Amino acid sequence: MHADLLFTGGPVLTPRGRTATAVAVTGDRITAVGHDEVRELAGPRTEVVDLAGRLLLPGFQDAHVHPVPAGLELAQCDLSGTTTAEAAVAAVRAYADAHPEREWILGGGWSMEAFAGGTPTRELLDAVVPDRPVYLPNRDHHGAWVNSRALRLAGIGRDTPDPADGRIERDASGEPGGTLQEGAMRLVGRLTPPATPADRLAALLGAQRYLHSLGVTAWQDALVGDFLGMDDPAQAYLTAARDGSLTARVRGALWWDRERGAEQIPELVEKRAALSHGRFRAGSVKLMLDGVAENHTAALLDPYLDRCGCATANRGKSFVDPAELPGFVAELDALGFQCHFHALGDRAVRDALDAVEAARAANGPRDTRPHLAHLQVVHPDDVPRFARLGATANIQPLWAAHEPQMDELTIPFLGPERAARQYPFRALLRSGARLAAGSDWPVSSPDPLQGIHVAVNRVEPGGAGPVFLPDERLGLADALAAYTAGSAYVNHLDDTGRVAAGALADLVVLDRDPFAGPPEAVAKTRVALTVVGGQPVYRAG
Repeated sequence: MHADLLFTGGPVLTPRGRTATAVAVTGDRITAVGHDEVRELAGPRTEVVDLAGRLLLPGFQDAHVHPVPAGLELAQCDLSGTTTAEAAVAAVRAYADAHPEREWILGGGWSMEAFAGGTPTRELLDAVVPDRPVYLPNRDHHGAWVNSRALRLAGIGRDTPDPADGRIERDASGEPGGTLQEGAMRLVGRLTPPATPADRLAALLGAQRYLHSLGVTAWQDALVGDFLGMDDPAQAYLTAARDGSLTARVRGALWWDRERGAEQIPELVEKRAALSHGRFRAGSVKLMLDGVAENHTAALLDPYLDRCGCATANRGKSFVDPAELPGFVAELDALGFQCHFHALGDRAVRDALDAVEAARAANGPRDTRPHLAHLQVVHPDDVPRFARLGATANIQPLWAAHEPQMDELTIPFLGPERAARQYPFRALLRSGARLAAGSDWPVSSPDPLQGIHVAVNRVEPGGAGPVFLPDERLGLADALAAYTAGSAYVNHLDDTGRVAAGALADLVVLDRDPFAGPPEAVAKTRVALTVVGGQPVYRAG
């Protein structure tokens, strides 16, 4: 049988390394991997792609991403390109002036490092948008910047108590300062007008086009549900899956409502059945266990330090009761759900691993493939538990570089010992843990090659700063494996993530072979062609 698509002139990255130079695709499957003999499968209708020394590899997969919010933010007041307070305020002014018809100014993506203490003030927004409410989550979506109008609409004043799972930042006089942390975001976020179904679908399809242009063929959406005013992407996925416009393969992680308990599990079972269609499968549950280190809500085993280096009374927040978590996870595991944990601090990581261990004890070995995302601080005692329990380490490599935000908002409050444990990629790999990789876009860039660059170099692309904890660097092959086979594993896409006969033809051609250049040049690599199921979904212009 003649091939529909033939790649020649390798190299081709197979599970054994760059051991092939030609690949044949028939229908949606890879039918041959080898060398010159594969060319015999060419027929009169075969499309032949001359790799000309460029690398062919499995399609990248993102194990933790939020495409619909990312797509919506790109169409709203996008602050992701700003690095100073002045630039952020100017961008808000320009957007508000250009959209006088908008009842609310929505969007987000600002950097905490642009503002003193990571907390922008309402006065900055009041100066440019005094008459309409403004609600702008930061780039990690664990805090929001609001103006006085939004605070008044929400009834937030001096006497408003902090919610149990969040904090209202206050000025010196005790008035709300303009930044809402974690669960306090909900106080304003619940008032914002939701996007229309058409808006959400357009955001999904726009995000999909962008992800395909970066070589991403599949992903796990890390939040399918309602959370802090964010738009639920479920119906957009279902619509796209039914009409065929969803060309990526997507696993959805259903949101665990942290204000409820086990009574929501039957609802999750119903959602899994109702939402799974075509290339979208809602077989995971997302449990957010803690916050982030920059606002001191990541859950730590020992307290945060103050600016003088003394211990405080704050060990961060546990958004799900650690005493109840093992029972929840055991029940979800018994029902065949994959548990996808947000676990950033070392206490959250331990709580997640304890819950996985309880599920293993209750249910025995099961192919549910739990994974822990973010892993900023991991206690050394917990590193070997990943492999022992079969829990995948879901890393966000772009975060593992030295940046101003670390110096100003993180390292002084962790102290030197914990700061030296950040993002322990190599330690996890050496211990036998399986690595998967994701971006958390719109928190950070969804470009896998940028993430791979940082995983290999521990320096930002184009950066000349110090190497961040150099002993935790990954080799290029290991970093690529995390973005391909590792993420395919947590996405339960066992027919993907490798170039092998019989596998689905989800493939990427790069514009060069990054193995042939120095590690410092990885970020210069671009995607030339992306293929899903044997069909090209992106070609570089």
